[in-house]
Amino acid sequence: MDRLTQLREYMEKERLDAFYIAKPANVRCISGFTGEDSFLFITKANQYFITDARYTEQASYECPDYELVNWRINFGYSMGKAVAYCADKDGVKTIGFEQDHLTFEKWNSMQAELSAEMVPTLNVIEGFRAIKTPEEIKNLTVACDIASRAFEKIIKDIRPGVTEKEIASRLAHYMVMEGADTKPYGGIVISGAKSSLLHGIPDSKPIEYGDFVLMDYGCQYKGYLSDMTRTVVVGKADAKQREVYDLCRRMTEDTEASVRAGVTGTSCYEASLKAIKDTEYLPYNYTGIGHGVGLFVHELPNIGLNCENILQENSVMTVEPGLYIPGWGGVRLEDQGIITKDGYENLISATHELIEL
Repeated sequence: MDRLTQLREYMEKERLDAFYIAKPANVRCISGFTGEDSFLFITKANQYFITDARYTEQASYECPDYELVNWRINFGYSMGKAVAYCADKDGVKTIGFEQDHLTFEKWNSMQAELSAEMVPTLNVIEGFRAIKTPEEIKNLTVACDIASRAFEKIIKDIRPGVTEKEIASRLAHYMVMEGADTKPYGGIVISGAKSSLLHGIPDSKPIEYGDFVLMDYGCQYKGYLSDMTRTVVVGKADAKQREVYDLCRRMTEDTEASVRAGVTGTSCYEASLKAIKDTEYLPYNYTGIGHGVGLFVHELPNIGLNCENILQENSVMTVEPGLYIPGWGGVRLEDQGIITKDGYENLISATHELIEL
């Protein structure tokens, strides 16, 4: 069943006459449109593509079954008037919308123009997106392969004196040269004591001998994302570095061994704690250790404390336990894989073993 049909079935069940979509990834999921600054208005019988002159030609060939509505030229930059046009044309009385994305400005515009009732919803299309199609899995597999190949190249560049920003820049370059989309989505390269920052920002800090270097990065391929992390050490690891790294590796592998369709995200998180529950490092664990990946880098489902979502077959998600010790450093190993009925098919080929450079 395609996602548009799924959405209309949801609308029928919830007695919604229409659904307004503003999140870019959800717009693409439903319509296939790959551009930006566009919105969908889906009714029981029709579908409207709301955009402006920058994207009308692109939308005309990517979304041929949609009526194009230019909200800037035809409706004077009023989203409310554009949506009211669509709603009145189809006799719409109730409109579902993404409550976590509709801006206050557009909400006010719609309230001023619409007689229909606006009904908030949460994670409707995100739920559809959690289960990947064969084509999506193919694209995600390629994205992971590109990121893995970039890792094999970047470890040859890491040495004392090279800055975090240089490594981040080279990683992005290597992925594009390996076939990634040219549009980046960011990356983390942090070293030394900074490696305890879960989402640290690479800067001009030179990498030093003895540093952990944590690289959390990925690429886009046909709009679909990879997300992986590896932590390496520059020079020879000391005893504590080896201990922390080995515990993190065991956490990752224990978690992956627990992942399969039908289990909860919480049960997988609990599996990650086996290696550290009786050690001094338990307080340095982070409680969110996995997430879905697709058109967006953080999607459903999730693995972590109090994540009772049921993992489903053909979801693609990360497993990324870590240990983060303030003032000392941190280690994270992150894979991305497919949930199957029997387990977790890892798409990242980079080794879990500690690499000393």
